[in-house]
Amino acid sequence: MGDCIFCKIANGEMDTDLVYEDEKVVAFKDINPQAPVHLLIVPRKHIPTLLDLEKSDEELIGHIYKIASKLAREEGIADRGFRVVSNCNEEGGQTVFHIHFHLLGGRNLQWPPG
Repeated sequence: MGDCIFCKIANGEMDTDLVYEDEKVVAFKDINPQAPVHLLIVPRKHIPTLLDLEKSDEELIGHIYKIASKLAREEGIADRGFRVVSNCNEEGGQTVFHIHFHLLGGRNLQWPPG
């Protein structure tokens, strides 16, 4: 998707400090952090929303959660606790229509989130 900011980041077309990358995903700091640790984990494959996932994406989603766990440990938030969030569509808070997962931690996260 030529105009998708997350596709551009994943393809190396934008200058972004990646904290993690492999053949399936990239991860980087959120530009508007909501917690001391706020990373975005973005698949390289363009999938607009969670509603657009296909059966063939099951392994990708499992991989994303595995990377979230790895990054939580590396960021020092695993033992105290963290949250992984994916918003879907406008009322769900999605602003970039390329699925992505927020890894949040480093403070007491309240419930409900708002």
